[in-house]
Amino acid sequence: MKNEISKEQQASYRKNGFLIIDDFLAPDELETWKSKIDFALSERKGQKFPHSKVLTGESDGINDSADYFGKVFDQIINLWKTSTDVKELILDKRIGKMACDLAEVDGIRVWHDQSLVKQPWANATAWHLDTPFWSFSHREALSIWVALEDVTIQNGCLYFMPESNHDTKFDEPGIGANMGDIFNDYPKYKTVDPVPLVIKAGSCSFHNGLNIHAAGANMTAGTRKAMTCAFMPDGSTFNGNKNVLPQEYFESLKIGDVLNNEEQNPLIYHTNWDKK
Repeated sequence: MKNEISKEQQASYRKNGFLIIDDFLAPDELETWKSKIDFALSERKGQKFPHSKVLTGESDGINDSADYFGKVFDQIINLWKTSTDVKELILDKRIGKMACDLAEVDGIRVWHDQSLVKQPWANATAWHLDTPFWSFSHREALSIWVALEDVTIQNGCLYFMPESNHDTKFDEPGIGANMGDIFNDYPKYKTVDPVPLVIKAGSCSFHNGLNIHAAGANMTAGTRKAMTCAFMPDGSTFNGNKNVLPQEYFESLKIGDVLNNEEQNPLIYHTNWDKK
């Protein structure tokens, strides 16, 4: 695993809000990730969350326009909670340290992982932000996005809007079927050229949760498979959004509570660990 973050990479991420890492996984590691994730997906049988019976593609209370969004990608969330193999991948201290280094925070927790599979001829993902949907508000929240298959312009690669995370807010602009709706809120970026994430299988990217990003339609007869994980800086507090939280846990929280439940959001790295 190519898990060391250089000063140059850190500076690039801090400036642009995203970082691309080629050949993040060695070939044998990539095969391990693919086989473990495929098996975990087969065990879930399309169940989107560990705590509910909603199937991927159905309305889930987060994206209610299931007719369109159900054809964007197959989305299975928190595989780490139902697969010990995936838990080992996602809770890897090395990845946690990478996230800490990029976000410049002392500790990092899993917010949620998700398998994302763009099926052949899948719809595009409109320009959007991540953090405003989540149950906490922190400018340094970020995600890793690992390509399990080659990602091309044709099969629906991601696009990042450089430096946009410095201007965006926690207000939820939504995400709809119209590609450019977000530019009603952030017109500055309507004329900016985005950066496409064209990478080989085993490569990855990190992006800030307030970076404006999108993905194209899959215009091929093949799939585009990725494994992602959103990370929450340690010490983040509940903002009232339910998002992916199980109902019972959600009802136990009040705004301002620290989200430090190890069963829901495990701490995977803290700088203090290296001092012991």
